[in-house]
Amino acid sequence: MKREMIDVLIVGAGPAGISAALELKKLGVKHVVVAEREAEAGGIPRLCHHTGFGIRDLYKIYSGPRYAEYYVKEAQKNKIDIRTKTTITDWEDKTQLKYTSPQGAGIFEAKAVLLATGVRERPRTARLVSGSRPRGIFTTGSLQRFVYEKNIPVGKRALIVGAELVSLSAFTTLKHAGVEVVGMTTKLSQHQMIFPFNIAKWGLMDFVSQAPLYTSAELQEIIGRKRVESVKIYRADTDKTTSIECDTIVFTGNWIPEHEIARLGEIEIDGGTLGPQVDAHFRTSRRGVFAAGNLLHGAETADISALEGRSAASHIKNFLETSHWTPDSLPIMTEAPLSWVFPNNIARKDAVSIGQLSFRVGEVLKKSTIKVYQGSRLLETQTFRKLLPGNTYKLNARWMPDIEFDAPAPKIVIES
Repeated sequence: MKREMIDVLIVGAGPAGISAALELKKLGVKHVVVAEREAEAGGIPRLCHHTGFGIRDLYKIYSGPRYAEYYVKEAQKNKIDIRTKTTITDWEDKTQLKYTSPQGAGIFEAKAVLLATGVRERPRTARLVSGSRPRGIFTTGSLQRFVYEKNIPVGKRALIVGAELVSLSAFTTLKHAGVEVVGMTTKLSQHQMIFPFNIAKWGLMDFVSQAPLYTSAELQEIIGRKRVESVKIYRADTDKTTSIECDTIVFTGNWIPEHEIARLGEIEIDGGTLGPQVDAHFRTSRRGVFAAGNLLHGAETADISALEGRSAASHIKNFLETSHWTPDSLPIMTEAPLSWVFPNNIARKDAVSIGQLSFRVGEVLKKSTIKVYQGSRLLETQTFRKLLPGNTYKLNARWMPDIEFDAPAPKIVIES
């Protein structure tokens, strides 16, 4: 089996992976390989034909394909070694990973590894929706592949299950394909679309307003034998069941990180994000292995993932130079309605340098107070006027220097 000695292996050629590779190149790291199982590099943005990409990292606004193309061209210009159709299959040892490719099987022996494998939406089967198993059921990702990559018809009348930012992406994809959107549903009391730019400029909110929004609604049953014919949704606010005729269903959101490689490496997984547990330096529980991007928190926008990849690269460079890997750390615990917090691990030397933590919630919350405890000690109190699922908020980390590393793990709770 072929063995390759390299400095850094990056798994995943999406925004986080490619931006990390570009930054490592800029920092003087010579031999970086980016392994990508897909036939093309660029990640999910290459299938998202709407606008809004690149605001925070490139300070420009691109469509998804143009954004992906920018990063791929920059990688080519800087002679980044991107291996498409290359699948990581297992760990050989420490930072050595097995792979398969059209050229055969081999092992990458790296000094450091960055996992940037991204996130996926849970399909219908994982959401436990009852009914038959007809054709016409998609996630946003599979819908985009059918429409933009394969140019295959997807239906005539579609229901979108979800009402967050990615649901808007599904909406624009359906309209591009000439499909009528008969409605969007959410279990919550309102939609969760907060936009990072002036979306009114493109008239997309008017676009979405063409379809009914069913709030406090749960998809109860899918009806149809060969093809979807209709669905039944239960409205908790009215205590009534409604039947909607459609031939297509698109499940959006409800993310799960692509964490299989992390699990194979017995890396500690965070109970909230379901991605690898990391500290502020993007270090996982396995020495020499870092993680960044939506693998850590499903799902942020592409530009935030790219910025994380860039930041992780500087910490990887420092590790290559110093070999420093702190074993002295504590996880950060959360409880519902908090969904996750990032970073979710505190290393002793990081406690004075983290400015803010990111977090998300699992339900609509009006005025709420977040409290941080370590044992019975109250370390922090911060109040928010409103919190919506699918959106990321910042929690001040000024309390971290007060952490005692021989005490129980700190816990973050929400009190309404």
